[in-house]
Amino acid sequence: MRPPRAIHAKLPAAQGYRMPAEWEPHESTWLAWPHFRGDWPGKFDPIPWVYAEIVRNLARHERVDLIVSDARWEKRAWTVLEKADALSGNVCFHHWRTDRVWTRDSGCIFLTPPTDHSHSEPLALHFQFNAWAKYPNYKFDEEVGERMAQAAGARVVHPFSKKHRVVLEGGSIDVNGRGTLITTEECLLSTTQQRNPPMDRAAYEQLFADYFGVESDIWLDSGIAGDDTHGHVDDITRFVAPNTVVTMIEQNDRSENYAALHANLGRLKNARTSDGQKLEIVEIPMPGPVVFEGRQLPASYANFYIANGAVLVPVFNDPNDRIALSTLEGLFPTREIVPIYCGDLIWGFGALHCMTQQQPRKT
Repeated sequence: MRPPRAIHAKLPAAQGYRMPAEWEPHESTWLAWPHFRGDWPGKFDPIPWVYAEIVRNLARHERVDLIVSDARWEKRAWTVLEKADALSGNVCFHHWRTDRVWTRDSGCIFLTPPTDHSHSEPLALHFQFNAWAKYPNYKFDEEVGERMAQAAGARVVHPFSKKHRVVLEGGSIDVNGRGTLITTEECLLSTTQQRNPPMDRAAYEQLFADYFGVESDIWLDSGIAGDDTHGHVDDITRFVAPNTVVTMIEQNDRSENYAALHANLGRLKNARTSDGQKLEIVEIPMPGPVVFEGRQLPASYANFYIANGAVLVPVFNDPNDRIALSTLEGLFPTREIVPIYCGDLIWGFGALHCMTQQQPRKT
């Protein structure tokens, strides 16, 4: 059911706004400095150094807006970044408290204004955040999206479905910037870790149309084993061009991921973009299982991040690392492909895409 005409006219898509593709030009990348040891129990010590490597590579191509809790934590981060040769004028600190560092999910989603209105004010969608309907500590993270938007000079929009403020994480969706979105039924429609009990498939599709400018929705089945979010799409399938996706496949038919990823591949083959085109599907094999303390972790090459001049790719000291890197190199010939070892980072149940959020360049 569409909102009343007067309300609909004020929604972002009706005004010409859209969610841009990740490969479109960035103003900056947002990150939050790691501090919560509980996310990496027994493995926290190497995590700040992984972050330093990420900041060092990003800052060569765009500004890095780095969230730290306070001046004391800025000093700690500064020390690590300085030792790692990652400090530059492109690193900007913001003193805000956070619970965790998964900015893709807790941060706002920036929209791009209509191309024929260069003076339109920037908008940022601040969805409600409830820690994946799983954890109790998210009070500070719930405020991050609005603070990011304000710091960027963007007007904050709180998305609603009927009278219900919507919970949505950035990692649960991926877009091509031209009207097509991919998500999973496991994340948005399951009653497990249910974010929005009043919403069904039609309600989500209306939300995507009204706030992201989406005209075509591709619903995959489920995510990968070990995913703490219950089915985020950024671990399985990503747009790399308007009609091209990278999708993960599992070659071992005894793997827990085999059936789910095979089912997703079938759905992609039958999918169409908003202009009626079939998808070009590029397959990348999953790394071998990454297990720590008896738990399989959500290690996936799909959790890469596309920056202005680089693509940061998670690697795991696995033979398939080389296949993932060479595949992405062919897909992004004008960008540097940067491998980032994530064998320790993934113990926090997230990797490069989970921790980043792009701010589009102003037109």
